[in-house]
Amino acid sequence: MNRINQKLEESKRLLSIYFTAGYPNLNDTVTIIQNLEKSGVDMIEIGLPFSDPLADGPTIQASSTKALQNGMTSEVLFGQLKNIRETVKIPLIIMGYFNPILQFGVEEFCKKCSEIGIDGLIIPDLPVDVYNDHYKATFEKYGLVNVFLITPQTSNERIRFIDSISTGFIYMVSSASVTGSQSGFGEEQTNYFQRIEKMNLNNPQIIGFGISDNTSFTQATEYAKGAIIGSAFIKHVTSFGVNDVDKFVSKILKA
Repeated sequence: MNRINQKLEESKRLLSIYFTAGYPNLNDTVTIIQNLEKSGVDMIEIGLPFSDPLADGPTIQASSTKALQNGMTSEVLFGQLKNIRETVKIPLIIMGYFNPILQFGVEEFCKKCSEIGIDGLIIPDLPVDVYNDHYKATFEKYGLVNVFLITPQTSNERIRFIDSISTGFIYMVSSASVTGSQSGFGEEQTNYFQRIEKMNLNNPQIIGFGISDNTSFTQATEYAKGAIIGSAFIKHVTSFGVNDVDKFVSKILKA
């Protein structure tokens, strides 16, 4: 069983952390992953930086720009992660845009992910239908979970279709905005969370965008299996460096 699916079967509420590979420094990637696991995080999303990150707000955009300037590429990331499974046991997901994956070669990218122990991919700009028609078999061949995003604007019909071709979790974007643009949730978001909860989907949901502290983590996990934090963590790393990860995570989990 894929490590993501094993993790989703645990009875606890899950915390997933996103960070940008190659930021703040090119060779910080593995250190951040190891420190996040030690601090009690359940899953990690490794951001593959891209020059035109449409869904990302200023914090993640700035980290992507710096990571690219540092020399981060798909090849460099795979080189950094080649021995990651010697030290890290929790699920690892690469989150990135489709263009670099297409440039690398979709099958070759999936093969590399499988070889080094990546469990899944999140590709916000890969349309669900294109994935289903052209790439689903390749992802399955290499044992990779592909995670799809839904938003408050996604129709119930579309959500049902996404649920039908998903094999891990559904990434619930909390609002129609970019990452890091809000903190906490209002009535509109709560109604959306409740609507999805009532749909009784086959795949669990994990909420992202707008989660930055224990309060918003607790709010999100009332309605979903877990929550994802990205911009707030990158801000922490920017201010305090890569060896002070535990302080951030313990505040979220109130450990």
